[in-house]
Amino acid sequence: MELNKFGDEYQKASKDGFDATLRSFGEANKGLQALVAEMTDYSKKAFDDGIHAWEQLLGVKSIDQAVQIQSQYAKKAYDNYMAEISKLGEMCMAMTRSAYAPVERAVTRKVG
Repeated sequence: MELNKFGDEYQKASKDGFDATLRSFGEANKGLQALVAEMTDYSKKAFDDGIHAWEQLLGVKSIDQAVQIQSQYAKKAYDNYMAEISKLGEMCMAMTRSAYAPVERAVTRKVG
């Protein structure tokens, strides 16, 4: 009898662990999709900003005007890049927490 109880508990623990792993992978997949969408949007905007700066440079009348346009573009590109890196870092941390949560709950139930 004792062996059957152990077998049942082992089977339930295995199923719970497998279910938690599947939920964890699902959360990670959602997070990765959000990261890809964010990076795609950022890339499109950065490309559009570069094209806009290039168009402005084509119509310059002086070197000073070209330097000013280039400086404005470089500052904007840097600021946007730093903001994007910060945002992606936050998204990665949130994705990690979300993906770990199902596993943490499964472990907590087993220990508690």
